[in-house]
Amino acid sequence: MPHQLQVDPRIYERYPDYAVQVVYARGLRNRPSGGRSSELLREAEARQRAAFGAEKPATHPHIAAWRAAFGQFGAKPSKYLCSVEALLERTLRGNDLPGINQVVDIYNAVSVGHVLPAGGEDWDRLVSDSQLTYATGAEPFQGIGDADGSYPEPGEVIWADEAGVTCRRWNWRQCARTALTSETTNAYFVLDRLPPFTLEQLRTAGDELVALLREQSPGCEIETRVLSAHLE
Repeated sequence: MPHQLQVDPRIYERYPDYAVQVVYARGLRNRPSGGRSSELLREAEARQRAAFGAEKPATHPHIAAWRAAFGQFGAKPSKYLCSVEALLERTLRGNDLPGINQVVDIYNAVSVGHVLPAGGEDWDRLVSDSQLTYATGAEPFQGIGDADGSYPEPGEVIWADEAGVTCRRWNWRQCARTALTSETTNAYFVLDRLPPFTLEQLRTAGDELVALLREQSPGCEIETRVLSAHLE
């Protein structure tokens, strides 16, 4: 059975209304950025530049909720931005988001368009089930482009399998080991939600991601699951 994603019950104790939609995809055909994937990024950027105007990303209620959550486990919110705030900071300064590859572009466009932290990983690179949990501080991590590895702070919220951290500070930075590349055919995607972002909005964003992945990789097989203390 392929490895699955899980949430440590202790996360729900502190964040009882947290929910994550996990999208598992098999049979993807990833390609270099361009064409439709670039169009999706530009459309999402234009939509949020119009919506935010002169306002900062931190004024958005969903980003404010993530800032509060980061602060609760000791990550300074102004230093460690949740993934969608980092994308919007760049976007609202007038800079286009860089193309990484088509599948990454797609989930970044969904993330920006819905103001929702989203990430994607190579499913085949997991060595065990991956869990959202609190770090002991002994889990190894190597970010994309890092010359040296590092370790999370004890108590930091991380995604990790038995080989180490796949994403630090909840959704702040992903690791190199499971990064999506042109060789990736099987992937999983994580869409993170806190109130006031609703479960209905989460499912809408997930449905859009699924539709775009099927458009990009016809014939791919996709399963979705929402993990929530209120649904399990």
